Amino acid sequence: MTEILFPVEDGIARAAELLRTGALVAFGTETVYGLGGDATNAAAVARIFAAKVRPRFNPLICHYPTAEAAFVDVEPNDVARALAAAFWPGPLTMVLPRRAGCRVALITGAGLDTLAVRVPAHPDALRLLAAVNRPVAAPSANRSGQVSPTTAAHVLEGLRGRIAAVLDSGPCAVGVESTVLDLCGARPILLRPGGVTVEAIEGVIGPIEPLVAARAIRSPGQLPSHYAPSLPVRLDAVSAAADEALLAFGPPCEGADLVYQLSEYADVIDAAARLFDGLRWLDAEGQRRGLRGIAAMPVPESGLGRAINDRLRRAAAPRD
Repeated sequence: MTEILFPVEDGIARAAELLRTGALVAFGTETVYGLGGDATNAAAVARIFAAKVRPRFNPLICHYPTAEAAFVDVEPNDVARALAAAFWPGPLTMVLPRRAGCRVALITGAGLDTLAVRVPAHPDALRLLAAVNRPVAAPSANRSGQVSPTTAAHVLEGLRGRIAAVLDSGPCAVGVESTVLDLCGARPILLRPGGVTVEAIEGVIGPIEPLVAARAIRSPGQLPSHYAPSLPVRLDAVSAAADEALLAFGPPCEGADLVYQLSEYADVIDAAARLFDGLRWLDAEGQRRGLRGIAAMPVPESGLGRAINDRLRRAAAPRD
C-alpha cells in the first residue's frame, strides 16, 4: 500500500518519519519526482535500486536543504562554491570528493570516493529535507528505462505498492533532470545536460569540458573494470584458498579465514546494502594480511542479484 501525502504540516512530518525509518518516499522537485531514501542507510538505498528494478549500481544524487548541509559530506572547491551561490537551490548537481567521515553510505555513490549533491529549488522538497535532517538519495521515481515522472500520478503508475508513500506537490515546473557537473578534476566536466544551461554555467565559471569528452573518460559505469578493488576478484567461488579472502553469500564455503558476510540468509537486498563496504573492507584487510585475492561466492541472477553480479563482474574484469 502506497500512502498519498500532501505538503501540509502533517504530510511533511509523515514523509520525514518514513524516510528516517528507512522507507522510500517519492517527492516532487522542480525537475522531476525523486524516489527518496535515507542516503546514510545502506539498506534504504538498496531498496531504491530494488524498487526501480535498476540493473546496475549507478551513483545516486544526494539532496540537501542547503549548500552548507551538502558541504558537510563533500569537499567543495572555489568553483563549487561559486556555482552553489549562483544556482542553488536549483537544477544543478555537482560531483565532488567525499569528505573523510562522510555520512553517506557507499552504495549511494556506487562505491566511489566522490558524491553527487544538489539543493533542489522546490519549497516542499526543501521543507521535507529540513525535516528529515539527513541527506536523501533520490533518483527519478520511475522504474528504470521508463519516462521520468513529473506528477504524483506518474509515480503511482510505475511504483504503487513498491514504495511507502508519495508526497504530492503537483506538477514539476522544469520537467527535465538536473545538469550534472564533475568538479573533481582540473576543469569542470559536463556529465549530463539538464535544467541549468551550459551557457549559464560558463557565464559564472568559464569554459567547461563538453559532454562527448566527459562520456569517454568520466561517465560512471562505462569501463569494464570500473570501481575495482586492488586485490583480484574471483567469481562463483565454491571454495576459497588459504591466501584468499571470502565474500560470502549465505553459509560461507570452506577454506577462508578472512570472511565478509553479505547476507547470512542469502537475501539480495541485504547483500546489495553491504556489497561496497564488504569489498572495501576485504581489500584493505586482505592486503594488510598479505592475501592474493578475493573469492566471491555466487549470487543469483535475479532481482538486485543482477546489479550485484554486474558490479562483481566489473571488479573481476582484467586490469589495464
